[in-house]
Amino acid sequence: MVRFEKVGKRYGAGPEVLRDVSFMLEPGSFTFLTGPSGAGKSTLMKLMYLAERPSSGLISLFDRELSRLRRSQLPGMRRRIGVVFQDFRLLEHLTAFENVALPLRLAGRRGADYRRDVEELLNWVGLGGRKNEKPQSLSGGEQQRVAIARAVVAKPDLILADEPTGNVDPDIGERLIRLFVELNRFGTTVMIATHDRAPIESTHARELRLVNGRLIDMGGGL
Repeated sequence: MVRFEKVGKRYGAGPEVLRDVSFMLEPGSFTFLTGPSGAGKSTLMKLMYLAERPSSGLISLFDRELSRLRRSQLPGMRRRIGVVFQDFRLLEHLTAFENVALPLRLAGRRGADYRRDVEELLNWVGLGGRKNEKPQSLSGGEQQRVAIARAVVAKPDLILADEPTGNVDPDIGERLIRLFVELNRFGTTVMIATHDRAPIESTHARELRLVNGRLIDMGGGL
């Protein structure tokens, strides 16, 4: 599903943010990415969802080496990836329902076909009663939950979540982790970047830890 081979990343003439990073995510795997602030977690995630290119090394997604892809092939690749951003990136002029439904609309599905799925997902993340609210009327934690629902609604092959429980209370955080685990059981590959030890200890999933730009496989696995 994902393969990094001796990947390095630097910005401009600065020091390397990532150094000789190598790992593999098997299809259907569940992995936590950990490490202190500034260790390179967000950079590694950006490389995985094609927002950045490596300075060195090779990255393969879905058995395709990224350096060999034409620019026209990237949108199709990105549609197979659901991303939960730290800064949410919701569209301010759309309601919570419309934000979550957006990936399905862009895929050409009709509203009558996906309304029930979107409403069920909003209920699952505890926002069924807020579906008609726009982002500016929602708290940070509520916006985070909308962003998570939007990332998973189209059932992508790969889900990348950057600190998805960072702005919610522990009960909601546990519910959101259960959602990721349930999607994983249906075959979705999941990687979650987090500072929170609780979900790692409760799921016993594999942990990859970044320290000073280098990756350490801490073991574990669902």
